Amino acid sequence: MTAYIRWVSTLSRAAAVVALLLLAAAILVVTQMVVIRYVLNASTVWQTEFVIYALVAMTFLASPYVLMEKGHVNVDLLQMGFGLRGRRILQSLAGLAGLLFSALLAWSGWIYFEEAWSYNWTTETVWKLPLWIPLLPLPLGIGLMTLQYVAELAKVWGAHE
Repeated sequence: MTAYIRWVSTLSRAAAVVALLLLAAAILVVTQMVVIRYVLNASTVWQTEFVIYALVAMTFLASPYVLMEKGHVNVDLLQMGFGLRGRRILQSLAGLAGLLFSALLAWSGWIYFEEAWSYNWTTETVWKLPLWIPLLPLPLGIGLMTLQYVAELAKVWGAHE
């Protein structure tokens, strides 16, 4: 199980790096859009759409890393009243709920991505971006978060030792 935890942690870190690159790209594109609109007095076509999709993709791709680093919202007041075994049980219940939710979201996201790919859907803008591109981070990021939940549950019960 230790190898699995290391493997998933490496993937989560890699996805977080991609998320940071998307954030940097969005910042650069916003800067470029401001220069084009207000300095050159020209119109923009794809920039707003790119920034929206990049920030949404960043959110999905960074979520497994945030889970790994315990950055998600966690109310531990109830847990602190229990002993080690009680805390493990509560953490497991929360982890199982998160695992179930993320698995269902990843599965439905994959179906949506596959339909966009199969039917060649595009956005309804001038850019006409193939819709599978902005949809792909949903099943990838949340699918990886599902794997990260399994790793976190293994850590709770000491499977990494």
